[in-house]
Amino acid sequence: MTAPLAPADGPSRVEELQARIRGMQATRLDSKLVPTHPAFERVLPGGSLREGTVVSVEGSTTLLMALMAGPSASGRWSAVVGMPEFGVEAAARFGIDLERLVLVPDPGRQWLTVVAALADVIPVVAVRPVGGVAPAETSRLTARLRQRGTVLLVAGEWPGSDASLGVEASEWHGLELGHGHLSDRDVVVSAGGRGEFGRRARSRLQLPGRSLAVEAVDAAPPAPVRLDEYERRAV
Repeated sequence: MTAPLAPADGPSRVEELQARIRGMQATRLDSKLVPTHPAFERVLPGGSLREGTVVSVEGSTTLLMALMAGPSASGRWSAVVGMPEFGVEAAARFGIDLERLVLVPDPGRQWLTVVAALADVIPVVAVRPVGGVAPAETSRLTARLRQRGTVLLVAGEWPGSDASLGVEASEWHGLELGHGHLSDRDVVVSAGGRGEFGRRARSRLQLPGRSLAVEAVDAAPPAPVRLDEYERRAV
């Protein structure tokens, strides 16, 4: 039989557990805003990224780079895990500070351990998961992100993510009658979330614009169209 806790130990143990639970259950609305490019204010659930949340970005490395640009420009460090195709030249054009960027192109099967370790010290971490993630592992990492105030950007789906973004439509400009140069691209970004982030929004952006950065487009977003195979590779 296990001996009962001494009366003196009981309250302290209960208070410790209560404190840990409150830390893990902290609401997203209480978390601090993370500087984000103004073009995303109309599409991101809540109007901005928030500390301690998970955002899945489906189908577009360019969109993920654009989301990283705002926090990086504010002086935050960022890390990219499991994305060997992540181009530093393109990242720099979007405004990501390469001097505060950590790249782990091939973490192997230990990618989740690498992400957890980076989340302790780096405020914005992007990752492309390899294989499935067990619910228990997801819960532990989510609690860690909330405690540290780290934003996790996932290239792909993530169970229980706070918000998700994706490119519904894409149209390049600049080619005329088969000649010329590609100048900019209009995209329709769709975003949604859960809980207090539960609204669904669509917005039209230039990604990239003529200045090679993300820009908002005032016109109403067109109806979504299916991307062809060439455009899927381009995003």
